[in-house]
Amino acid sequence: MSIIVFGSINKDLVATAPRLPLAGETLLGRDFFSVSGGKGANQAVAIARLGIPTHMVGRVGAQSFGNELIANLQAAGVETENVFVDETVNSGVAIITVDDAGENQIIVIPGANGRVDLDDVERLSRLLPTAQALLLQLEIPIPAVLAAAKAARDRGVTVILDPAPARSDIPEELLSLVNIMTPNEVEAGQLVGFTVDGEESAHRAADLLLQKMTRGTNKFNNVNLKCLLIKLGERGVYCATPDQRFFLPAFPVSAVDTTAAGDAFNAGFATALAEGKSLKKAVVWGAAAGALATTKPGAQPSLPDRFIFDKFLQEQVSDY
Repeated sequence: MSIIVFGSINKDLVATAPRLPLAGETLLGRDFFSVSGGKGANQAVAIARLGIPTHMVGRVGAQSFGNELIANLQAAGVETENVFVDETVNSGVAIITVDDAGENQIIVIPGANGRVDLDDVERLSRLLPTAQALLLQLEIPIPAVLAAAKAARDRGVTVILDPAPARSDIPEELLSLVNIMTPNEVEAGQLVGFTVDGEESAHRAADLLLQKMTRGTNKFNNVNLKCLLIKLGERGVYCATPDQRFFLPAFPVSAVDTTAAGDAFNAGFATALAEGKSLKKAVVWGAAAGALATTKPGAQPSLPDRFIFDKFLQEQVSDY
């Protein structure tokens, strides 16, 4: 069985500075580097590095980093035969600023990601018969995300949605098609209309979001799993299902750059589910992968391989 990731593939242009700039401010930076990124590609690379067969479905441009982005996915072990090279547009680019505390600001220019459509969903659909899970994000057009979720639902494939970038206009139909949703606190706040900044507000948000996610569950072939995971950064993760709720504190690490930490979380979580782990253990795996990703700069360069991941879990968790 394999995991499919349907989403964005970007080139990340990263500037580091002592702090994040204020509106209208020119700030002297420390350093600049470029790495492969995009929430979809990050999640695909992270899962492949953890040892699960992974297919990436998406688009790059014929110019501006396209071949380099595909080669980077392949080097990580990701299957790329369903990454379409679009001759009409440049590849997606993310402009990222990271401060000394590891916090970041990101501007994404979609490029080829913005052209993802039903043709790409058709390519994805051919992979579903042997897939265990489909991971989705929101850096590609919503109609394509919705169509992919429907296709996976119809074939009994678990749908995991990372609702990022944050937005308040996600169709409720999409939420009802999702088995697992993994917003961070900003994204959760956008979805429910109030600030989510800790365990208590996460509990309130979960009440509302699980209601939306559980509508129409009789349409599912694999309906039993409905789970909301609210990532609270350095505080931890709040997990809610219709039957249970729990809070998992974050692993203590020295954060350098939080870029792709959420993507690493999704990868660790999906890997654990693919390997038959319990929901609680899958959340632990997600939190561990996310914590490790904050300890190195850059998006994909920070994603741990299985050796590093297992070693970290052995040191931190008695029954990993």
